[in-house]
Amino acid sequence: MAIKPLSDRVLVLPHPAEEKTAGGLFIPDTAKEKPLVGTVMAVGPGTAEVKMEVKVNDVVMYGKYAGTEVEEEGVYYIIMKQSDILAILE
Repeated sequence: MAIKPLSDRVLVLPHPAEEKTAGGLFIPDTAKEKPLVGTVMAVGPGTAEVKMEVKVNDVVMYGKYAGTEVEEEGVYYIIMKQSDILAILE
């Protein structure tokens, strides 16, 4: 992977948005919610003040407007500060 986060930043691969409702109806692209869960792909080293608590392959929940979307080889990732992560899902 060519993207290596610096400082207290984390690279997250968002999980895909839901394609269908619970009742089986297909959701059009214009009505899909932005995913708020993803898998950590890379982690920065942290700083003297911020110890990194997440690690690669953690599944995390983050805020709706967290981070910046970046693209590498047709795959979209979100790079964000660790503080934008709300929880680690187990």
